[in-house]
Amino acid sequence: MPSESIPRRTLVVEPEHDGLRLDQFLTALLPELSRAQLQRLIKEGRVQAASGSTVRASTAVRADQTFTVDVPEPAPSAVEAEPLPLLIVYEDPDIVVLDKPAGMVVHPAAGHSSGTLVNALLHHVKDLSGVGGQLRPGIVHRLDRGTSGLMVVAKHDAAHQELSRQFADREVEKEYIALVWGVVHAGKRIDAPIGRDPQQRQKM
Repeated sequence: MPSESIPRRTLVVEPEHDGLRLDQFLTALLPELSRAQLQRLIKEGRVQAASGSTVRASTAVRADQTFTVDVPEPAPSAVEAEPLPLLIVYEDPDIVVLDKPAGMVVHPAAGHSSGTLVNALLHHVKDLSGVGGQLRPGIVHRLDRGTSGLMVVAKHDAAHQELSRQFADREVEKEYIALVWGVVHAGKRIDAPIGRDPQQRQKM
């Protein structure tokens, strides 16, 4: 289920959490937020101890301590929605699966401020939350511009965190089909460095 807005929460440390780092304690009680998000809230001063003492992510919590957490609303996307064609093959309250066409850039970057998959996504999916950053809301993986294929997009924080974990832990199985020019030799491997052109940043 999508996570609801949490304007302010008051959390009490139970004996089972005694001695945990503050960010670990908050992650256990607020699973809809990632540990990185909670660490950022701590750094911004949005997590406070009832005693008024200064807290850090590494602060050890003690049983019966009370903390307040102020979670701001997701930042609105700085990217404009565009009515671009987009094939959505599956959608539920948690995720969207879409078929990215070849030639479409996934998210805005240098030289591609519009016409991206994110621009199209913001037009077609009305309940997409502001997770993943303003320029890549809900995006947990990417496909190169020239590659077509299915992409999974998160619609809220909990889905974004879980999908990111699955991709990081290589639990997602990917299969690619490539078109080549010439003869492919079985058992051969291409191992060559690829870097960005120092003068023309859009070229590799």
